[in-house]
Amino acid sequence: MQQPPVVVVMGVAGTGKTTIGPLVAERLGVPYAEGDDFHPGANIAKMSAGVPLDDDDRWPWLDAIGQWAHGRAGLGGVVSSSALKRAYRDRLRAAAPGVVFLHLTGDRTLIEERMAARKGHFMPAALLDSQFATLQSLGDDEAGVAVDVSGSPEDITDRAVAALRRLAGPATRPAPHDPEDLL
Repeated sequence: MQQPPVVVVMGVAGTGKTTIGPLVAERLGVPYAEGDDFHPGANIAKMSAGVPLDDDDRWPWLDAIGQWAHGRAGLGGVVSSSALKRAYRDRLRAAAPGVVFLHLTGDRTLIEERMAARKGHFMPAALLDSQFATLQSLGDDEAGVAVDVSGSPEDITDRAVAALRRLAGPATRPAPHDPEDLL
């Protein structure tokens, strides 16, 4: 049996990290951790007030996510994190070298509509522009896949799991009779 991956579900606010992450984790048979839960209270207060985080705000948050990912190495897991900049992903990889990124992408209008429809989340739609301005797509040398977020959560999850399997390669795909293999 191959080792299950630790997947970081990334993307701008409103792409569905909190919806898709648990669905991917369930499909892979691994635990899910909500990245927002790793934010210190000061970060949540800042974002709730409509103020974008700066890198000094993000480093402790990324370190906490990286620590969780490191602890899941060899066991597998899925965690959400915007991971918008290459430097942020590098920091996560430094803590957990085997992480794989699942970049949820989509049309800005669709994402804004989804953000406007959600209730009780601290991230206001007004910060979406700053998220897109900060976003650096995955580089060709980064282990990860990009998946469009149009469609139902089940459709997105199907595409995400299929893309992760392709990334893992044919030698690591599970045999239909072997539920122990996760990718």
